[in-house]
Amino acid sequence: MALRSSVVKAQLQIADMDRHYYQDHNLTLAQHPSETDLRLMVRLLAFALNASEQLQFSSNLSDEGEPELSEKNLHGDIELWVAFGQPDEKWLRKACQRSARVRLYAYGGRAVPIWLQQNAKELKRFDNLELWEVPEQDAQALAGLYGRSMQLQCTINEGQVWLSDGDTSVQVELKRLGFD
Repeated sequence: MALRSSVVKAQLQIADMDRHYYQDHNLTLAQHPSETDLRLMVRLLAFALNASEQLQFSSNLSDEGEPELSEKNLHGDIELWVAFGQPDEKWLRKACQRSARVRLYAYGGRAVPIWLQQNAKELKRFDNLELWEVPEQDAQALAGLYGRSMQLQCTINEGQVWLSDGDTSVQVELKRLGFD
């Protein structure tokens, strides 16, 4: 018998002063049984950082041919493909070929620089790929905000990101990854 995804509800208030985007979102996320709370919170963070009226989570996390988080234009073309973790280079190549912009939010502590070093040669040829790292301590702090039903506020100002559930605030200092 297959395990079913859990449903996670999040009310997310976003005040992004860098992009002048101020909006409330009622989100329903599917959490696959193999997905950690940390990974789900990184997905939620990525939503806040890229929020728009067209940005949507995929309804099926196990479909590797489609983005988990994307923004499509009126013609159905993918404008923004958001990826997570340390995916295979071939998967990112496919994303870069199918989308105008691809953003990867890598996490995993000491494994991230190793992954980047192993894949840098192939990845640096994609002009539409941005790589961001969520530092391990920040990702762990984000996971502490996890709940099956969440009310979160996200403030973004001058590149600084704060998430709060009313009791606890977490600052996330994303690091832009480059190719040396």
